[in-house]
Amino acid sequence: MSTEHQRSDVAGVEVSVDHLINGARVPSARTFEDRSPLDWSLLLADVSAGDAETAQAAVAAAAAAFPEWAGLGASGRAVILRRLADLVDENVPDIATVECMDMAMRHESLRERVIARGARNFRAYADLAEAYEERRWSSNGTANLVQRMPAGPSVVITPWNAPFMLATWKVAPALAAGNTVVLKPAEWSPLSASLLADLTVEAGMPPGVFNMVQGIGEEVGPPLVSDRRVRRISFTGSPETARIIGAAAAANIVPFTAELGGKGPLVVLADADLDAAAAVAADQYGDSGQVCLAGTRLLVAEEVADGFLERFHALTDALVLGDSRDDVTDITPMIHPDHLAGVKAFVDRAREAGDTVLRGGERLTEDGLWYEPTLVSPFSNDSEIVQREVFGPVLTFQTFSDEEEALALANSTEYGLSATLFTGSEQKAERLGRALRAGTVWVNCFLVRDLTAPFGGCGISGLGREGGDYALDFQSDLTTVQIREGSTS
Repeated sequence: MSTEHQRSDVAGVEVSVDHLINGARVPSARTFEDRSPLDWSLLLADVSAGDAETAQAAVAAAAAAFPEWAGLGASGRAVILRRLADLVDENVPDIATVECMDMAMRHESLRERVIARGARNFRAYADLAEAYEERRWSSNGTANLVQRMPAGPSVVITPWNAPFMLATWKVAPALAAGNTVVLKPAEWSPLSASLLADLTVEAGMPPGVFNMVQGIGEEVGPPLVSDRRVRRISFTGSPETARIIGAAAAANIVPFTAELGGKGPLVVLADADLDAAAAVAADQYGDSGQVCLAGTRLLVAEEVADGFLERFHALTDALVLGDSRDDVTDITPMIHPDHLAGVKAFVDRAREAGDTVLRGGERLTEDGLWYEPTLVSPFSNDSEIVQREVFGPVLTFQTFSDEEEALALANSTEYGLSATLFTGSEQKAERLGRALRAGTVWVNCFLVRDLTAPFGGCGISGLGREGGDYALDFQSDLTTVQIREGSTS
């Protein structure tokens, strides 16, 4: 293993390319390339590639630091977490710049909204952990109380889309609950997590409380999730990877949460505001459709289908495809050539299967990672393009004749992360909102998030819930203490 700490310059921001273990940067002899989706010829960094030894060292550091961190109590931990939140706010410009270069999300979104959400995550969970009140009651001659106990080292594995925000979304409740953390960021966008690691040190977090291991998922992931010292695992990614992690978690009897993507319906009833519905539908092409919560299946009442499509096409025509650093850009490049190839293959197979491409359906240039906003009318609801997650700028369009058919279509996939409904009726909003099978249902709005609400998916979209006290309960061991009344003085 090399001993020289390496840093890389990313658009003027210095970023460590090494792991953070026990409060110190640890390099690896082996590295992997991290290139920018904005210009695939641009090598951003050669990043340390962790292995089983790296994973074991990180978990060992987390296990050793756990008693002290747990012993600080919620208020002691909150001081450091709020300091960390302040540092995130101070460093939004640099984090936004690095993440834009690394995964091509719009710079305007990152600097104005997304990165600051990371700071809010740390503050929110610090507040929730401090505000927790132990449940107390009397029964059967005993005084009873239920308390949250820190569980131990927690492994957090995050995806390549919105990596900084999603890392904080998982790391914050684990730390607030009193657990120590090993973060494994995705190898396609690893750099903003490295900036987070620097900020934990600057915030005064004790060594070993937060650790970060870089590397290829197939190489460093298994030794992390199979380590018997790990007591919680939180993962966002694909169902295929979740099955592997779930087997490792089951072998060690470790609680496991997974958010695994979606195939969300966007249902437009005949009484809906078509302008609002079409605007939200066109917005699903944002970030090139690389959003797990996206409403990718447009389901529209037959009698308003033509009016909806007219509005939708006009709005989509106005979208600007371009460089993520340009504020006028709406449609950004895709993350990686392999992912672009996968999206293209989905559409190619749809054509071959008899589905109709209503718009788009082509790669824009040979040397860039842009794919046209695409709309497909499937030959059948069983079409692959309807039933499987594409995770790109590809939507499907279907019509329905009544509410029963709308619900049948909406609930017809194995996924169930989110659903969106447009209607002008309060009764239909509640009735259909309750009937849609999804972890989150938006009515006449989209992507509105309350940090205290439960978040997760039904079906193969996930396991367990995060958000608010749900995340803190997951990251804790709940203990009931019963004391016989009158037995103490």
